[in-house]
Formats: sequence, C-alpha cells, structure tokens
Amino acid sequence: MQHGWMLVTAESCTGGWMGQAVTAVSGSSAWYERGYITYSNTAKCEMLGVQQATLDQHGAVSPQTAQEMAIGALNRSHAQISVSITGIAGPDGGTAIKPVGMVCFAWATQDGSVQQETHYFSGDREAIRRQAVATALAGVLTMLNHTATVA
Repeated sequence: MQHGWMLVTAESCTGGWMGQAVTAVSGSSAWYERGYITYSNTAKCEMLGVQQATLDQHGAVSPQTAQEMAIGALNRSHAQISVSITGIAGPDGGTAIKPVGMVCFAWATQDGSVQQETHYFSGDREAIRRQAVATALAGVLTMLNHTATVA
C-alpha cells in the first residue's frame, strides 16, 4: 500500500494457498490484484505464457519456469509486482535431481527487476507448502523494500 502497488500471484504446488493467505487480511483488495493457479503445464502456457520449450528443456519445477510464470502474471494483470511458486510438495513426484521439497520462486516488478530462488524444504506436503507460501511472501517484502531504497 505504501508503494501504491498491486500484487499478482502465480501458483502451482501451493494451489492457491498464497492467494488465500493474502486475502485473509482485511482490506487486501487495496493491494492484491489477482491470482493464477496454474497446476498443469497447459495452464502455465495458456494463462501465463510459459513457453513449451522452457517446460520441455527445464521442466515445470525450474528457476526458468518460475521466472516465466512471474513475468507472465505481471504482464497479464494490472499489478506492479508478482510472485510465482512452482515445486514438488510430495509425497510423490520427486527424483534424485528434483527431490520432494524443491520449490522454485520468482518475483518480478514493473521496472523489469526479476529475482529468483530455489529452496529445498523438508517435512510433509502441508509443511512444504506452508514454507513455500512464507518464503514467497518474504520475497515480496524484500522486493518492495529493495524498490523503496532504490527509488
């Protein structure tokens, strides 16, 4: 609200939990513009503009896909900051290269700044998803604080 910015979310493994968390705050309609739940690869492509080539080369759980999700959400909304979450919450679906608990994040702002991180969380499905939402929210605040110091 201090920036006068709106937030857009693009979620996969958290299935809308981030949107639920931010809308649990009274008055969030003043700063939460919309959310995309793009659980399938088709939804990531159709709704967010993730390139099929990115999915083919890097997979749905990758920094590259997270970045395209964040940029796509920003470009397809009226928001000024976005966050994306894509990962493997388990209990199945993990591999040696991409284990259960691997979650990729990206944050993008209207000035073209993009940050991305990959975390490896432990715990059951709910714990991994909860940690992912907390990390995504913390990243939004970090991006906003960085923007405030740059501006």
